[in-house]
Amino acid sequence: MDYRKEFERMMESQTEMALATAVDGMPNVRIINFYYDSDKKTLYFTSFADNQKVREVEKNPNIAFTTITTNGEEHVRVKNGIVRKSSLSVEEVKEKFLKKMPEYIMSIPDVLPSLILFEITFDHADVVIDFEHMDRIAL
Repeated sequence: MDYRKEFERMMESQTEMALATAVDGMPNVRIINFYYDSDKKTLYFTSFADNQKVREVEKNPNIAFTTITTNGEEHVRVKNGIVRKSSLSVEEVKEKFLKKMPEYIMSIPDVLPSLILFEITFDHADVVIDFEHMDRIAL
């Protein structure tokens, strides 16, 4: 099985992930939408500036995430992600988000100025097809 192709397929088709942060020993997890740029090997998500996750990632940029499966047990899991505010603007990636998720919040013009773009980079990912087919890939 080509786990790299499976990774790319899931990152393209899955739209939600559970993002885990931790500050002062207190974990926090929430469901967010994302877009993965396979050329840049970078995952993007947005947040409102006054959101708690913004304060958490500013204090500790080390995160973990798992995509939310839409087909059986298929998901991608990352334990060693690093998150930071993106040097790109929300406007620069807006069309990529909307192509993947046409009803995404970026489609509301009044909301766009309130969003901050974040990016997550990671070196390895666990690709899970089912309980018998899983592997770690390097990016």
